[in-house]
Parts: sequence; structure tokens; C-alpha cells
Amino acid sequence: MAIVRWILGRIILLVDFFYRPKGIKRNPQEQADLDQRMAKLSLYQYAACPFCVKVRWAMKRYSLKLNTRNIKQHPQFADQLLAEGGKLKVPCLRIDNGDGDVSWMYESSDIIQYLEQQFHLAEPAVASNSKSAHS
Repeated sequence: MAIVRWILGRIILLVDFFYRPKGIKRNPQEQADLDQRMAKLSLYQYAACPFCVKVRWAMKRYSLKLNTRNIKQHPQFADQLLAEGGKLKVPCLRIDNGDGDVSWMYESSDIIQYLEQQFHLAEPAVASNSKSAHS
């Protein structure tokens, strides 16, 4: 079973490498402001986890610079995830609310939805489709 996981992991990494989306371009000040807001977030993940890849692709598509913490390569991150987040499950977004309160969000779709709402992001294709559908 370990060899199957290893092979699947390498396939996922290859797909991630070759099909990673391009980011969007912002003016330098907008990107700097966004980067500063993103500094309060960390993504706990595995490199070859398909759900983690899904979140990383969304980050790349929106040009979000999110601190990633690989819990397989760095056991201290796994320990922190379990102790503070409550589960040893990835992907998990650590959200520092700035007032000493920290939230932990699991599930790739929830994380992507949070990022889209928090940072007022929209898929270019979705935006153009919704305009044409309502025209």
C-alpha cells in the first residue's frame, strides 16, 4: 500500500507542476497590501495531497502569497496543528484574527471560499459567464 501512495503522490506532484495555473497581475501597491493581509494566514498541508493542491492552485490563480507549512517535512508543524487545531488533517488554514484569537479551518472548498470572500476575489471565467447569463 505504501508503494501505491508513493506512486500516486508523484503523479499528483507532476500534475501540480505541469498544470499549475497562472496568477493574476495587480498593481504593486494592491499586491503589497494583499500580501500584508495574507501574512496572518498559514496553510498546513502535504505537498502531494490532492486537496492541498486544490487550495494551492486557487492561491496561485489569485496570486495569493500564503505561508505553507508542510507537516510531513516539519514535525513541529504537525504537533502545532494537532495541539491547536484539534485534528491532524490537511489542508488546514490557520487564521490569526489579530486580537490573539486564532481560528483553524479545514476542508479545501471552505478554505477557498473563505479566501474569495475575505479578499473579494472572483474567478474571471465565472464573472464573465455570470454577466452573459444575466444580459
